[in-house]
Amino acid sequence: MQGIGNDYVYINCFEETVTNPTQLAVTISDRHFGIGSDGLILILPSKVADVKMRIFNADGSEAEMCGNGIRCVAKYSYVYGLKKSERITIETLSGIKTTELTIENGEVSRVRVEMGNPKLLRNEIPMIGKNELVINELINLDNMAPVYITCVSMGNPHCISFCDELDSLQLNSIGKVIENHKLFPQRINAHFVQIISSNKIKMRTWERGSGETLACGTGALAACVACVLNKKTERLITVCLPGGELQTEWTNDNKTYMTGPAEFVFTGSWKEDRC
Repeated sequence: MQGIGNDYVYINCFEETVTNPTQLAVTISDRHFGIGSDGLILILPSKVADVKMRIFNADGSEAEMCGNGIRCVAKYSYVYGLKKSERITIETLSGIKTTELTIENGEVSRVRVEMGNPKLLRNEIPMIGKNELVINELINLDNMAPVYITCVSMGNPHCISFCDELDSLQLNSIGKVIENHKLFPQRINAHFVQIISSNKIKMRTWERGSGETLACGTGALAACVACVLNKKTERLITVCLPGGELQTEWTNDNKTYMTGPAEFVFTGSWKEDRC
């Protein structure tokens, strides 16, 4: 499945058992010798929500949350009858999230997710240094020009930088350096944002453990929060990513919401002994 180009392989663990998800994620995500994806998501039974999701990046590392992935999990759960409701709760490593499905002519057209409160202090991201907000802070990069960053956790860590021209950015180089910067003990997702208007931005993403991706849902929300903190946009904005658009909102009562599509690409079977 894919959410505006952020593609994962999904396994229904109500029916299947995955013995080694870390290695399976590496093998199955390979775009030359595997299926090809940004990672692996397991859909599992939950004792505290309707379903549970576990997210593994393409390098096998486990992520706390995936905004595009959770919309796909909600749609999958509805379509395959794991929870036949327009409101589906999903357990993640960053807490229980509530999704609301828009059903048109019997089909799930869009999914809105309440993503909780952003975390803004350094030790919540986490980031080394004095425990304070990280807003437009200058950091030095090895063999590169320093950049100004704003950091936000949406249950997973994000670093946002603003630039005037996004298309020519050498994201493969700078993204990797920021992801592995010594300031971030658990690494970080790096995003670069170009302001289009007070209610629209353009963004490119370097995802921790996966490299450049066409979209990042939690990153889009983090960018929305960063834009407000830096007084660059309104609280309700459209985020334009290479894979499509997301509607994001950071409300005055500190809640965040994300709305976007979720699509099936194909279904199939995988021989576990390939791992």
